[in-house]
Amino acid sequence: MTDLFAAEPPAQPLAERLRPKTLDEVIGQRHLLGPGMPLRTAFEAGRLQSMILWGPPGVGKTTLARLVAGAFDAQFIAISAVLGGVKDIREAVDRAQIAAQQGRRTVVFVDEVHRFNKAQQDAFLPHVESGLFTFIGATTENPSFEVNSALLSRAQVQVLKSLDAQELQQLIARGAAELGIEPPTQQAADRLIGYADGDARRLLNALESAAALAGGARIDEGLLERTLGEQLRRYDKGGDQFYDVISALHKSVRGSNPDASLYWFVRMVDGGVDARYIARRLIRMASEDIGLADPRALRITLDAAETYERLGSPEGELALAEAVVYLAIAPKSNAVYKAFNAVKAFVKQDQSRPVPVHLRNAPTKLMKELGYGKAYRYAHDEPGGYAAGEQYLPDGLEHQRWYEPVPRGMELRIADKLAELRRLDDEAAAES
Repeated sequence: MTDLFAAEPPAQPLAERLRPKTLDEVIGQRHLLGPGMPLRTAFEAGRLQSMILWGPPGVGKTTLARLVAGAFDAQFIAISAVLGGVKDIREAVDRAQIAAQQGRRTVVFVDEVHRFNKAQQDAFLPHVESGLFTFIGATTENPSFEVNSALLSRAQVQVLKSLDAQELQQLIARGAAELGIEPPTQQAADRLIGYADGDARRLLNALESAAALAGGARIDEGLLERTLGEQLRRYDKGGDQFYDVISALHKSVRGSNPDASLYWFVRMVDGGVDARYIARRLIRMASEDIGLADPRALRITLDAAETYERLGSPEGELALAEAVVYLAIAPKSNAVYKAFNAVKAFVKQDQSRPVPVHLRNAPTKLMKELGYGKAYRYAHDEPGGYAAGEQYLPDGLEHQRWYEPVPRGMELRIADKLAELRRLDDEAAAES
């Protein structure tokens, strides 16, 4: 007899229902899965290899790992480095040994592998080397810094990319078909794509929530506003407002207004912008707009970024706020920025000038006979540690100047130093 009051099993989330079952169903990652590309070739050749899948959230790292296991009829064991530990690794080894005795291969997938410490990561090494199982790690962090070199050397790093607008548009169409609804209006789709920021899971979750609220009606911008609320209004990375706020922060720092700088910084944090992205922009400001007028600005900003990495949100945001205020009140100079761009433009259009003979190394007898390095003057042996009149630029550029310090901050002293060195050069030229 059927129990009429038995609870129905909960429906799977849309993102899970749309998880690809074959390589051809995967949207995105054509640089890895297209014809002749690395992973596609490995699949077709029947080569099961350990790998690290590095990429942002929602781009298919778990899906690819499952497809690898499915393609080779291998046992799939998933471990979360956030929740798991050595006990889970031991259990995975035991299960892999049983499968091996039955003639079946095993894929051990570790999500967020960078969360495992060195000892935990090392626990995989002997089993990867022996071939007991194929190791696949997924990480959103640079594996060069977060994965042990020993494990990294035994696994190929495959870089996954965020889905672009066209790919996300395909995903919206696939999601709408799965939900049995009419596709959203183009304006709504554009907003969804901007909100997703390349993350397929985020897009599908938002689409599913909007569809539930729509009740059969077509999803438009107004309905998205009601579904996603402040998240959509504030943080629309695909829209002009996102870039306008970044611009406002940069210009406020450049304009030495700490209050406005803090305001736009908090607007970005409040709007859901990744604090790591903000930190990168602040580091750029320290180099572009402050430079050598206050060299401490770059170090303080780097320290703030590192502090955020250690503390996370919200504790680490205070360190970034401190850097914002420091950058705003620091003396400003774009002298290095201008000089760098000027030299880049010059080198791009100029010929490839040879290195002056006296600046060349002479590691061989022939080079010494040709006079390489012969007339070079070792600055440390010169009065004041400066070889007055020495030529360091290629012939024809002896008097070229690109860097001109501004009369602010530390560059006041740099300008005085350069003026004195140039005076010594003029005296040496007059005596020669």
